[in-house]
Amino acid sequence: MKLYATDIEAANALKEQANVISKAIGKVIVGQEDVINKLIISILCNGHSLLVGVPGLAKTLLVKTIADVLDLSFKRIQFTPDLMPSDITGAEILNEQRQFHFIKGPIFANIVLADEINRTPPKTQAALLEAMQERNITVGGTIHKLPAPFFVLATQNPIEQEGTYPLPEAQLDRFMFQVTLDYPSFAEEVMIVQNTTSANVVELPKVMTGAEILSFQDLVRRVPVPANVLEYAVGLVQKTRPGTTNAAAIANQYIAYGAGPRASQYLILGAKCHALLNGKYSPDIENVRAMANSVLRHRILRNYKAEAEGITQDSLIKQLMQ
Repeated sequence: MKLYATDIEAANALKEQANVISKAIGKVIVGQEDVINKLIISILCNGHSLLVGVPGLAKTLLVKTIADVLDLSFKRIQFTPDLMPSDITGAEILNEQRQFHFIKGPIFANIVLADEINRTPPKTQAALLEAMQERNITVGGTIHKLPAPFFVLATQNPIEQEGTYPLPEAQLDRFMFQVTLDYPSFAEEVMIVQNTTSANVVELPKVMTGAEILSFQDLVRRVPVPANVLEYAVGLVQKTRPGTTNAAAIANQYIAYGAGPRASQYLILGAKCHALLNGKYSPDIENVRAMANSVLRHRILRNYKAEAEGITQDSLIKQLMQ
């Protein structure tokens, strides 16, 4: 791992490497630049992300490609109704010497893809909670540390709700971002079909190691934040909380529950990283606004009036930022 003389030098190197990562991923994933950017930011902020999109938008391929480019270990867990917590965490088994021996589950990887996470019951979903927050799991009273860096990138299908279990608010709050994938444009879809129906094999470079990611995560946390930017982020989050002193009128009208303090933390962390990736050494209010939708959309619970009138979380966040 290269050592940098100053934080400015490290910040410049981070921007360059992030651009290389984006271009490398772009060899496999056509379009989705904003989605790729948000996932890179969440990894550099040591946060987890939830990808929401209809089937066929390459959510799984995107996560696998990121793991390949970052030279990290990768495990995919296909969530199903009969999946048990031990299928994720691992279990203790009796070996030939009649001693219990812990067999690690797929959670022991740098990047864990929780595919269709809402297809498994809450008991199994909860197996991820400790891992996501504490970066360790407890089996048989013994704590097992997970490898560092560690990220959960989960996918969810928003249209097919039969046989699904909505994620509890406590688990949703563990995700730094909820990233929405949209359909590709006509030109992008032509390129996707052309690339995926040919015999070409894409060779991906290994751009960043786990040790470098940990170093850059530390750099992001050292980025200074002006007081007005900090106050803007906290003020924006407090506007989402109906019935409180600082609640916006639209929150009292359309929101049942607002975002908690973790949203303020992730807004600032995301703004720091977004600033670095855009050549700035300190975030401003625009960097906070760039993170707002992804940080807040899964932390705002609409009331029945909002649902009946077809008002989305994104439209509420847009009005709150005005």
